[in-house]
Amino acid sequence: MGRSYVHPRHWAHPRYWPTWLAIGAMHVVAWLPWRLKLWVGRAIGLAAWRFARRRRHITETNIRLCFPELDEAQQRRRVRETFVANGIGIVETATGWCRDPEHLRHRVTFLGQEHRARLQAEGRGALILGVHFSTLDLGAALHALFFRADAVQRPHDNPLFDRFMGRARAPYFDAILDRHDLRGVVRRIKAGHAVWYSPDQDFGRDASVFAPFFDIPAATVRMTSRIARMTGAPVIPLIFHRNPDDRTYTLEYLPPLENFPSGDELADATRINAVIEAAIRRHPEQYLWLHRRFKTRPPGEPKLY
Repeated sequence: MGRSYVHPRHWAHPRYWPTWLAIGAMHVVAWLPWRLKLWVGRAIGLAAWRFARRRRHITETNIRLCFPELDEAQQRRRVRETFVANGIGIVETATGWCRDPEHLRHRVTFLGQEHRARLQAEGRGALILGVHFSTLDLGAALHALFFRADAVQRPHDNPLFDRFMGRARAPYFDAILDRHDLRGVVRRIKAGHAVWYSPDQDFGRDASVFAPFFDIPAATVRMTSRIARMTGAPVIPLIFHRNPDDRTYTLEYLPPLENFPSGDELADATRINAVIEAAIRRHPEQYLWLHRRFKTRPPGEPKLY
């Protein structure tokens, strides 16, 4: 579904002034020295942890559900760490969008490149299984230093910010496809392209099956197995995170999933969630726990948020 066209002259309207301020701030932050950049990111995260009560409630709920083995103090610490990591993620996004990622090449370790290189040498398309880590956009910029790909994204509700986001991401992808454009995704993969797609969000009951995610029934999109079935392309997981030194990053391609799709959409969704969960458990604080992953509930179950 397309959005209504907004003529650029309307972007001078006062309602867009906060957006312009945010865009300007991102350009400034992207050029800060590394230590100052991290300090700003932590400050953003701690401010959000203290004042963004609704997002904190969502995060607290997610952490409580997904990490019952932690006691209350550990869960509170995990919530705080999540906000800090996602605050740094905002600064990382600004860096990925507003600077040439070449200046960060020395900070990147990329494991499992042979899995993608083999598919590329064979001229085969692929579905790249991504995850919504706080490092998502910087990870995309760093990935582009090694491999090209297409991306599937949801348009931003703010048309000015959506335009900025699209232009910022464009250098790192050969094509950016709307999440509803299944035909476009299939066409690009069949033409030999790799399409980066992150299925770990709640897109509602109609598009999903309920599969376990951290042992909680979660609305999980069917599209992953459907794309794999329609294209015959391998699904290859890509994970990425900020290392504990807060100065370097690791990207890693895992081997393509074997015997996927299986013909059972619930089994496939369960398998996809298991892959994503394993990736999250490596650095759980860097995941986007601020979104309502369990918003849609199975019939008869109460709302969790």
